[in-house]
Amino acid sequence: MQNLIKLASLMALLVCVSACTWVKATPGGTKVVVSDGAGVSNCVSKGEVESVLKSRVGGFERNATKVKGELETLARNEASKMGGDTIVALSNVRDGKQNFGVYRCRP
Repeated sequence: MQNLIKLASLMALLVCVSACTWVKATPGGTKVVVSDGAGVSNCVSKGEVESVLKSRVGGFERNATKVKGELETLARNEASKMGGDTIVALSNVRDGKQNFGVYRCRP
């Protein structure tokens, strides 16, 4: 019975941890927007960035929406360092990785 309680507690902890957002936007990253790519034809390309993070915690898949959001936040933070103000996803999320194009669209 005691093992069952320990297992249930561990499972509850892992579920809570998997729902946490660990990546925070930097002040510059908060100014970078995520675009679908339709409006970047008149923008200056600043390059590409690959965002990588853990998509599994303790053998459990993290929430896909949270992972996607954190990958975008990482890309936005990096884009601000590159002089970009807009990012566009170039790939789908796969194993905690996603590629983004970085653009400067605003003067």
